[in-house]
Amino acid sequence: MINLISDTVTKPTPGMLEAMMQAEVGDDVFGEDPTVNALEAKVADLFGKEAALYCPSGTMTNQIAIKVHTQPLDEVICDEYSHIYQYETAGYAYNSGVGINLIKGTNGKITAEQIAAAIKPRYDWLPISRLVVLENTCNKGGGSYYRLEEIRPIQALCREKGLALHLDGARLFNALVETGETTQEVGEVFDSVSLCLSKGLGAPVGSVLVGQKEFIQQARRLRKVMGGGMRQAGYLAAACIYALDHHVDRLREDNERARRIGEVLHGLNYVESVRPVQSNILIFDLKPGRTAAAFLEQLEEREISASAFGHQTVRFVTHLDFTEAMMDKVLTALQELDN
Repeated sequence: MINLISDTVTKPTPGMLEAMMQAEVGDDVFGEDPTVNALEAKVADLFGKEAALYCPSGTMTNQIAIKVHTQPLDEVICDEYSHIYQYETAGYAYNSGVGINLIKGTNGKITAEQIAAAIKPRYDWLPISRLVVLENTCNKGGGSYYRLEEIRPIQALCREKGLALHLDGARLFNALVETGETTQEVGEVFDSVSLCLSKGLGAPVGSVLVGQKEFIQQARRLRKVMGGGMRQAGYLAAACIYALDHHVDRLREDNERARRIGEVLHGLNYVESVRPVQSNILIFDLKPGRTAAAFLEQLEEREISASAFGHQTVRFVTHLDFTEAMMDKVLTALQELDN
């Protein structure tokens, strides 16, 4: 079965499994797992931050960041497609007691001008605008990404208005291999960054939250109360270190394969539109009369799995385990369905 449901479906490579088997471990809740400590130091250094925290998921790192940056009755400003709004079970309200101020951006991206217009005045009957969250790349936006030239005006606005700026870097390296920008540059413009390692990078578990020392000290306590304190987590952290050392540059292959699929889809009669393909996520709309459910059944018959993103909308995600041979089979299947 060819799985294009998500890039979270990848399995560890032989080299990654070997690194996991050789990991030196301890009890991370006591700060005594040397491999977790090495991962946290590595990622903090990548972004030029003082400290980092390894967590089970990107949802946890995002939710911890929101909690540290805000107080109850504050609000978070983000795009309406943001993962923290769409796919984290309203955790901003449950965990932090804050509201959310949604902006209708372009494919999941918002501008400094839009944020400035969204910041609320200080009245007793309004929440306090406290945090801005950007997502790179934006899942629901079709893998869209910000360049630093787009982020810097947002950073300047946040500093002027006293707002914190957090990056949900779910697929950050998929963007950086396209822009040529560095993690150090990213770290300079954000107060905190969540970096997911279990998507395109291919690690089985984990995201890392980076920030300054005091921020991460608070984050560590919140990880514990959320149930994220892992013990001999070094076996998992070793996979993350391996991913950072070996799987970043190859993300270009995933991005390129998504673009190639998009080019074929543009020429098919049953496709209404294809969202701009910027990284490894491909979202397209079927023409009236075709449903995503029926289309996915046809793909399943050809041993291809994907996901519905709406009644007539389908998402493909390319990844580490999606090979060139699988690519050829997918392209053939898509063209067969056009006949």
